[in-house]
Amino acid sequence: MKTVLTSYEEAIRDIQDGATLMVGGFGLVGIPENLIVALAEKGVKDLTVISNNCGVDDWGLGLLLRNKQIKKVIASYVGENKEFERQVLSGEIEVQLLPQGTLAEKIRAGGAGIPAFFTPAGVGTPIAEGREIRSFNGKDYMLEEALTADFSLLRAYRADTMGNLVYNKTARNFNPMMAAAGKITIAEVEEIVEVGALDPEAIHTPGIYVQKLIVGHQQKRIERLTTRN
Repeated sequence: MKTVLTSYEEAIRDIQDGATLMVGGFGLVGIPENLIVALAEKGVKDLTVISNNCGVDDWGLGLLLRNKQIKKVIASYVGENKEFERQVLSGEIEVQLLPQGTLAEKIRAGGAGIPAFFTPAGVGTPIAEGREIRSFNGKDYMLEEALTADFSLLRAYRADTMGNLVYNKTARNFNPMMAAAGKITIAEVEEIVEVGALDPEAIHTPGIYVQKLIVGHQQKRIERLTTRN
């Protein structure tokens, strides 16, 4: 049985200033929104956040940006957040931008215990300056080191009491690989069922990677809502 928490304040209690966090999601899809709100209310600072992007100005990781709680972001996309853009241009925040596939593989490698790997992405660009380059079969590749985190904050559709997780369609995104790469993984889910209720063939994240569970209602906001007149 996994620890099932009853409050988001309790869920993020062990996250302190200076922690490194992996936060699931793609845009606002699949983000652990209630865990992020709890972090914003707690006020922890000097965080290093590893995520595909940094939310929008008033939701998701954008809440932490607005509060100046983030010291460094490792991501693959900036676009939808004006405050993120402002802090980058003013030098208030450190940003490491990576090709999305490289970011995903750095996280996957961290979860698999692989310290580094070679990739062709970035070779011949300023990203490769000062990096180890090796040639394989006549093609140059650049060394990339794996990523791990003190905590991984996930969002899943359903869990069982052993911590096995199922995600809902594209809300899966970065969540499964981050589950394996965090020392402590906290999953925000919509429903918890008994062991045996989930189809074993449909489980996306085995419970061995999950330490804490919490059930909550998500707003599931849309980044850009477009409707016909």
